[in-house]
Amino acid sequence: MKPETAISPSSVLSRLERLSVWSMPYLFIGVIGVGFLFTFYDMFDINVSFIQTCTQLVHGCTPESSSTWLGLPVLLNLVGYVIGTLILSPLSDRIGRRDMLLVTMMITGIGSLWTAFSPTYNQFIFSRILTGVGVGADLAIVNTYINEIAPRQGRAKYTSLIFIMSSLGAFLGIWLGLLLTTPATPFPLGLPFAMASAHYTNGWRTMYLIGGLLAVTGIFVRIRLPESPRWLITQNRIHEASMVVSLMEDMASLRGPLPPITEQVEPPAIGEPAIPYSAIFSNPLYLKRTILLMAMWFISYVTVYTYAAGMTSILVSLHFAPPEAGLIAAFGTFGFILATIVAFYTAERLERKYWLPISAVICILGGIFVAEAGSDFVLSVLGSSMIFFGFNLWVPMTYSWSTENYPTRARTTGFALVDGIGHLGGGVGLMVIAPLALHMSVMSAFLMTGAFLAVGAIIAQFGVKTRGRQLEEISP
Repeated sequence: MKPETAISPSSVLSRLERLSVWSMPYLFIGVIGVGFLFTFYDMFDINVSFIQTCTQLVHGCTPESSSTWLGLPVLLNLVGYVIGTLILSPLSDRIGRRDMLLVTMMITGIGSLWTAFSPTYNQFIFSRILTGVGVGADLAIVNTYINEIAPRQGRAKYTSLIFIMSSLGAFLGIWLGLLLTTPATPFPLGLPFAMASAHYTNGWRTMYLIGGLLAVTGIFVRIRLPESPRWLITQNRIHEASMVVSLMEDMASLRGPLPPITEQVEPPAIGEPAIPYSAIFSNPLYLKRTILLMAMWFISYVTVYTYAAGMTSILVSLHFAPPEAGLIAAFGTFGFILATIVAFYTAERLERKYWLPISAVICILGGIFVAEAGSDFVLSVLGSSMIFFGFNLWVPMTYSWSTENYPTRARTTGFALVDGIGHLGGGVGLMVIAPLALHMSVMSAFLMTGAFLAVGAIIAQFGVKTRGRQLEEISP
């Protein structure tokens, strides 16, 4: 504990800024990442399982027509996401990051359990809305929390590390869907040991039940998280902030001597209320950043959600057999996992915005591979892995970038605004692209889907550079 006279907002922030390594127990990576795990499990769950959901809950739904019914629950799930992120996320700027992380995990768990027991298509939709409310708020707060405690030389790196939990969630969601909701089919047209049959049609319910249990687990493990010291300082809780930083210093010192404090960090306004949306829109600097980030996320999420939630249904509409389409999408998750590992090791080597064009090129090339593969299963799997690698590689870096564009007193609010509105692009993509695929060639469908990420990458190039800079310097 530092002497009483040494504790000031500036001194606490300066001590925090000198830490160049991750200074929390590595267990907290998993604790924080439970939200990412659930979010992407929930997102990718519907990719394969919805065909079974649709045929069970919707009269007249067939595997080939399931993409027509997929858009509405996904769109309204994203509407719930927007509601949650715009209404609940800003509360973390007022009452704290940690407490709201408990609330959001509780909401997601209730929504997932409701989904598991939905008796009708309409209830399925309403339960997806509630789940979206929790997921949207959770994702915004998690990203804010990470960027406020990670070293400035590694904000994108440690966001990428936690994003690995997202890839594991996606992997679990798709492969469980393949196992529980598709019929046994000889490889490579499907899984020979898949469990769906005329006597077992509730695999999709089991999947959402597992999601609910993941959320309940997240509630209990998150109780151990400390509050963000940056947020505590804005609330004039300087001694509490100093205690958290002292714990971080103790953890960092286990990996070597602490570097000296070489610069004083100018603290943010103390005791001022969190900035509302109206203040962001009335500030020329943050208004410009908000418009750019919102447009980038909205357009890029068209690609992300079309593939993340709809790839199996789109492949089926393009005349792939459901088990084969599910297997191609499932193998794509290996590309997702590889993308998160690559991001962890390379995220800090380039400015955040430069990752988008790289990702777009890889994603589009993957679509071309699938389109050209025909009946070549190996080439289809390679293309699917490239698609999943490409549409996920840029995400953790851009999560960091979005939080860096706003000051501490509005960091969650700002991220919620651009990411929340941006998610509507994902719903639009599924509502428009999935039905259009019925009337397009395989090549045209994949090129159109990837093109949205390319446009988002162009927009991003007009944004501010943030890599390696103090948060207080980037966003005063």
